[in-house]
Amino acid sequence: MDISAPFIGSEALAAGALSRHELRKYYRAVLPDVYADKRAALTLRQRTMAAWLWSGRESVIAGAAASALHGADWVADDAPIELIWPNARAPRQVITRHDLLLDGEVLVLDGMTVTTAHRTAFDLGRRGRMGDAVARLDALIRATGLTPADVRGVAERHRHTRGLRQLERALELADGGAQSPKETWLRLMLTEDGFPRPRTQIPVLDPAGYAKYYLDMGWEDRKLAVEYDGVQHAEALAYDIERHDYIAGLGWSVVRVAAGQRRPSIIARVEREWRRLSALTLR
Repeated sequence: MDISAPFIGSEALAAGALSRHELRKYYRAVLPDVYADKRAALTLRQRTMAAWLWSGRESVIAGAAASALHGADWVADDAPIELIWPNARAPRQVITRHDLLLDGEVLVLDGMTVTTAHRTAFDLGRRGRMGDAVARLDALIRATGLTPADVRGVAERHRHTRGLRQLERALELADGGAQSPKETWLRLMLTEDGFPRPRTQIPVLDPAGYAKYYLDMGWEDRKLAVEYDGVQHAEALAYDIERHDYIAGLGWSVVRVAAGQRRPSIIARVEREWRRLSALTLR
């Protein structure tokens, strides 16, 4: 029996994998009768496994935890674990839902029962705030290659489920080109303020016609890009300078956005550059 990962304490004792003394000394109960090494913090995957074991291996992992198992990025290690399982007395940081699951909406990943990518997107898109729902869909689409049509197929089978209007709007706004929640936030901000929907991950070609760099988002007809800058180290900064010079040499204007900048300032800068480029095309 593997006790290097979360395990059911009573099963480990019955199998002789450890003694009660060892269980008390080296492990901690992370959920009722579910134990893990007390010397290390749990990862999201370990917390997901612990929640599934707590259910007696009877639940189906759903929501953000399921999306992470499907390969989606940007799911926090401390995110609540959602389980589809009819138990209203879930422990802290575990959410149980008595949802209907139909044939073809569950599979096994890493030995655990999980909602399929299609069903996971269906659940993520109809819950929470719109911006968060779109960001979660962006990450899952990027990881799995899902299309809105895939998710709408699930919705057709659950016509009386709550949140379908939000799901449809979230699918319209979703874009697997986003590489972080901040890029999703920036893209949605621009469209909410009246800009045409930008294309994401725009390739910038080298002289041979191959993609040399990619722009976060922008409008190719104006050669105007908007990019979100995260924290950079020295080597990344050097690469970014070279990248910026090359892109500028091809006639692109880039509005760069950093953490802490306020929405009115960002919109004003994009509008100013938009008007400048529009005026140039009229000459």
